[in-house]
Amino acid sequence: MMHKRQELMLFIVMFTVTLSSMSILLFNFVLPVIQKEFHLNHSQVSWVTSIYTLLYGIGTAIYGKLADRYKLKSILTFGLVVFSAASLIGFFSTSYWMLLVTRCLQAIGAASIPAAATLIPIRYYPKEQRGKAMGTVFSGVALGNALAPVTAAMVVSVLDWRWLFAIPLLLGFTLPIYYKFLGEEKTGNTKMDWLGGGLLALFVAQILLATTVHIGWIVGVLLALGFFLLRIHSTKHPFVQPALFHNRQYSFYLALAFLTTGISYALFFTTPMFLSEVYVLEASIIGFVMVPAAVVTALLNRQGGKLVDQKGSMFLSFLALSLMFSCYILLSTFMGSSVMLIACLLILGNVGQSFMAIVMSRSISLSLPAEHAGIGMGLLMMQNFIAGSIAVGIYGRVIDLETNRLWNPFSSSLTGSVYSNLFLVLAILCVVIFLIFAYRTRIKTNHSLRTEKKLT
Repeated sequence: MMHKRQELMLFIVMFTVTLSSMSILLFNFVLPVIQKEFHLNHSQVSWVTSIYTLLYGIGTAIYGKLADRYKLKSILTFGLVVFSAASLIGFFSTSYWMLLVTRCLQAIGAASIPAAATLIPIRYYPKEQRGKAMGTVFSGVALGNALAPVTAAMVVSVLDWRWLFAIPLLLGFTLPIYYKFLGEEKTGNTKMDWLGGGLLALFVAQILLATTVHIGWIVGVLLALGFFLLRIHSTKHPFVQPALFHNRQYSFYLALAFLTTGISYALFFTTPMFLSEVYVLEASIIGFVMVPAAVVTALLNRQGGKLVDQKGSMFLSFLALSLMFSCYILLSTFMGSSVMLIACLLILGNVGQSFMAIVMSRSISLSLPAEHAGIGMGLLMMQNFIAGSIAVGIYGRVIDLETNRLWNPFSSSLTGSVYSNLFLVLAILCVVIFLIFAYRTRIKTNHSLRTEKKLT
């Protein structure tokens, strides 16, 4: 059982993650307003969210590395102060360039939150309670996704869009609580390889440019990756220890997390699109259709965390992938049916995705030695953005392909056929991922049994 002090700590972390998640999405819903006010084209206004996502993704890995050396309370203090100060400056944005600088500073500060939030369950909770702790933290992500569209719509309807910058200022009230609850941690004396970190950041930036701007940036991806690998194998204190990737268990779960994250982004990216194109709904209505799934996910995440602690990763992964499979296959079959039905099916997918994120985070945390926990979890958070960026690029190109053929024999309507076909493929991928996960778990179990026999 968790003490009240630990429970309160988790809810504060959840609140922090909620506002952090909201900050990523809030401005997506007011881009048309910003575009009109500053007389921007589509490419220019997209950087309001793109630059934030880029720095946020890179920052999670850097803060993760810093967490191996510095105390979490110090990292959170720096991050939250920068985030809050940037938000205050953003409130007075009078030009496009001032807005961009503000979003960059916001991302630099906010990136400390996911890095610290994934490490708090590892450092402050025993292994048998880690799933529940991570489930609570991930509830913040779901709540942020649910509240962002509604909050943005409400604020813009009665106030200027700049008032969205006032929301992150609430995080300032959490600092005294973190200082009280986060103890004196043992920290390492490892040196920071800023060149290696810079090369990793360049690698991530090139990937995002290759998937969102032009495929020609793939040359930069390969060059940056080559220099990064050369750096970590040639310096005494690399940004990422090569031994981390020699950890087969960690590498396997990281790759599996990459695949599941890519599949998960299908709902985040395509749902607003097919609700607009197939169901011809306005943006404000689309937000409300998506809210029930996010709310139910937030409510069930703690239960998912308890299940993984009690019954193990295999059980929750089966449940998670079953929910995702059900969501995708039913969306494929009933595309074009009642909006109420679609809202219910989105609940299955969102809960399944969140449960799978808990499984991956817990499995990866258990595969890491203490000295690699910070950078290991930081890379996990960073790959979420890389996987999401690549997945969005792929899904965007797939949706652009017009088709009058239905691959699902149980689907009778040609309305939204391209979405139906996409969801069918994703349902099949869910089955494939489960088989891979089950095979790996079986091998690991057999290896453990053989080791026990030898010892006895």
